[in-house]
Formats: sequence, structure tokens, C-alpha cells
Amino acid sequence: MAVKLRLVRMGKKKQPTYRIIAADSRSPRDGRFIEILGYYDPKQEQSKIVINNERTVSWLRQGAQPSETVGKLLRISGAWDEFQAKAAE
Repeated sequence: MAVKLRLVRMGKKKQPTYRIIAADSRSPRDGRFIEILGYYDPKQEQSKIVINNERTVSWLRQGAQPSETVGKLLRISGAWDEFQAKAAE
């Protein structure tokens, strides 16, 4: 089973918020997921990104592939740097 880290759209019409999840790559965007890793709110004046770095790094070490957007969010939150540091050990 290939696991992807990706976004799921939440919120009202014209007011999106997103959850960052770990899901099987074959499941639909808003379908079944394995675990919620955080959320992203782009509509606030300062975009709000909350990610559980410990669980995210755990998924990355097990081979999960982040989507392009989630990869950018992981770099901003520092989870990607943690993953790279642990991979170098």
C-alpha cells in the first residue's frame, strides 16, 4: 500500500481550510484516510499551519510520499528538516 501525505478540503463554500492527512494513494481526495497529521488555514491574515511533526516524520521514515503542496508546508513547519536530519543519522 502506497501512502501519500496530502490535503483534504474542509470548511464552508469560499472559506476553505485543509487537513493534512496520511492516506492510501488510491483513495479519493475527500475519502478514507489513515491519520490526521495537522491542518492548514490559508484564509487568515497570516496563514496558519499546524503539523504534528513527530507523527509526520514517522510517516516519512516509513516511505510516505508528500504531495507537492504538503511538501512545501512541511518545509515551512520544519518537519522536512527534522526528517532530513534523522535520515542523515
